Amino acid sequence: MDLRPVLFLDSGIGGLPYCGRFARRNPGERVIYVADRANFPYGGKDRDALGRILSALARDLDNLFRPKLAVLACNTASVTALALLRERFPGIRWVGTVPAVKPAASASLKRHIGILGTARTIADPYTEGLLRRCAPGCKLTGIAAPDLVDFVERGGDRAGIDEQRGRAAPYIAGFRRAGADAVVLGCTHFVFLRDAFESLSGEGSPEEAVRIFDSVEGVAGRAESLLEKHGIRAAPGGGAALPGERPRNLLVLTGDGEPGELWRQRAADAGLSLGRLGEF
Repeated sequence: MDLRPVLFLDSGIGGLPYCGRFARRNPGERVIYVADRANFPYGGKDRDALGRILSALARDLDNLFRPKLAVLACNTASVTALALLRERFPGIRWVGTVPAVKPAASASLKRHIGILGTARTIADPYTEGLLRRCAPGCKLTGIAAPDLVDFVERGGDRAGIDEQRGRAAPYIAGFRRAGADAVVLGCTHFVFLRDAFESLSGEGSPEEAVRIFDSVEGVAGRAESLLEKHGIRAAPGGGAALPGERPRNLLVLTGDGEPGELWRQRAADAGLSLGRLGEF
């Protein structure tokens, strides 16, 4: 029995669906979700700068929470700094989040897949290597969508389906024009818009149909397999925090200032206790 928490880390809200899927499937595990609002967004930062940011944050989080496993719930951070974090913090089992290229390639009849992500994720050499390993012979169209990241972060996760469809439609149209028939949501923020993308993907003629893929199930499964492999699962029933202890499941924000009502709603919806990093 290992009661240390499982950590999820993103620059903002994007990794919450990953944290939520894992928490629902593993109710005995303690989870801590960290939104690095002080450094949002990660997508516009160069490799060296992001490596420094994530190394410093990982050091602070390791000192504060001593996680047994950490999910880097951000494609940009994973393709850029996962190897670095594994090297510098070998006492933590790290799980990365990378574009779900393999299932998309398997489903593509045209052998042409698309990745919707940040410019950093699309351009990183890791993504090129992922394509060679998991989608040999496939053509790739990458489209960067920083405006969608900002839209979701600023409340688009709670917007109506019509507004979400309006934001997603130009990107589906772009992939159709390019000829891709399988599109990977290569930024965790875009999982909040999956219903909108799905509703648009079948419009038009049958040959214009586009299938949508994300990595939520794969990441949750990988985290579970590492807990099993290393014998570090918590007791099945978990347990509530004792009086005076830190709340059991947390949503932690970096940076100064109060979280605001939007983050309070998000924390409540996720069943997490909200606070700033300096409070713990």
